[in-house]
Amino acid sequence: MYFPYSTLRVDRTTRNAVLATLLSALCCMSVAQSEDAEDTTAKYQTTYNWQKHPAFSAQYSGLNSLSSSAEKMYTFSTTAHFGARVWQGGELYFNPELASGIPFSSNLVGLGGFSNGEITRAAGSTPTPYVQRLFIRQTWNHGGGSEKIESDFNQMAGSVDKNRFVLTAGNFSTLDVFDDNTYAKDPRTQFMNWGNWTYSAFDYSADARGFGWGFAGELYQDAWVFRFGRMTGPKEPNGLPLDFALGKHYGDQVEIEHVHNLNGQPGKVRVLAFRNRAVLASFNDATAYLAAHPGAGTAAQTIFNVRGDVKTKYGLGVNLEQAINADIGFFLRAMKTDGRTETVAFTEVDDSFSSGFLVKGTLWGRANDTVGLSMMQNQLSRDRRRYLEAGGISFFIGDGALNYKPETIFEGFYSLGISKSIWLTGDYQRIQNPAYNASRGPVNVFAVRFHAEF
Repeated sequence: MYFPYSTLRVDRTTRNAVLATLLSALCCMSVAQSEDAEDTTAKYQTTYNWQKHPAFSAQYSGLNSLSSSAEKMYTFSTTAHFGARVWQGGELYFNPELASGIPFSSNLVGLGGFSNGEITRAAGSTPTPYVQRLFIRQTWNHGGGSEKIESDFNQMAGSVDKNRFVLTAGNFSTLDVFDDNTYAKDPRTQFMNWGNWTYSAFDYSADARGFGWGFAGELYQDAWVFRFGRMTGPKEPNGLPLDFALGKHYGDQVEIEHVHNLNGQPGKVRVLAFRNRAVLASFNDATAYLAAHPGAGTAAQTIFNVRGDVKTKYGLGVNLEQAINADIGFFLRAMKTDGRTETVAFTEVDDSFSSGFLVKGTLWGRANDTVGLSMMQNQLSRDRRRYLEAGGISFFIGDGALNYKPETIFEGFYSLGISKSIWLTGDYQRIQNPAYNASRGPVNVFAVRFHAEF
């Protein structure tokens, strides 16, 4: 989901004019001072993430290999979150963002589980503005008692019925609605690796930054939530321009959530299924092409030569969060996909697993501190493995050969709360078999992150 800086120059004048107009209008709003509810909201965040990996062992390297030499990378983002109640039950949200960053190896290659969740928004060293979100949220209350909503990013304080239907429509991310998790969701404040803020195998439809246009419905009924939605995908896999032919090419997702208590502690279980329909290449077709054209995979992506038909990609996952006590929480995600076709819009993973703990610093007298520990494992389908073993490359991986083993990742971090709105985080990740290749690595990634929100 990383794209060259040049792709951002399209329609820049129009984009910036729209951005300036909306920003000016929403900046004029005053936040309501009601103790129980907000009629408008304005919140801001800024995050800087610096990472480094030392040199590591590699028996060979290819076109899309992570560089085995020592490297540094960084990402920077600053975002405004504006919202207003526009009619009864209706809320309008607008997020302009400024982002920059340089990935490892000067491009986003060489890993299944990338070490920095912010890199999808970055496209070079020049900070670039864009509209991140512009959407409407409509709530229809259906009784069942009242539930308080706390003020947060893209969420105004107030109250809603426990039983309700919520419709989100416009420009947003699939992950804004689906696959939530209290302990592993936000790469700006929690774990950094892609496999910890959603399923690595969840190839959700979006542009190269991770956003799209579409709709999502949520039905809340007692302890259950049922979600469904359809989003735009890219015109070409992992591209920036979106395909608005939602009747032909799209990403569908359905999720069922159940809220429970275990030994008096809250928890949730979610089951998510997705289906993408797009013009995609089959890995079996790409492998056959390589066999017929020896050496074709060393200079370009063979999948470009066999892409042309509309294909369907699907997957199924389970997401668990469980409080152990008031200070410790456990999470687990696991997903399996069919693995027959190339990646639509996310990363190169067909089966994924992640699990870990989040611990609040109240245990040692630091209420604003957090410790996180996790383990992840990413795997490839047989079809994708055969293609890479034959020397093929794809968007993010391809060493020219493949000594296959699952990619396993440990991540641990300590987030130091400097104040109620500023955090400094140290993070360590150890990546075994980067890009599923036992002939390379392990890779040790060290990171420092600064985050502030107001």
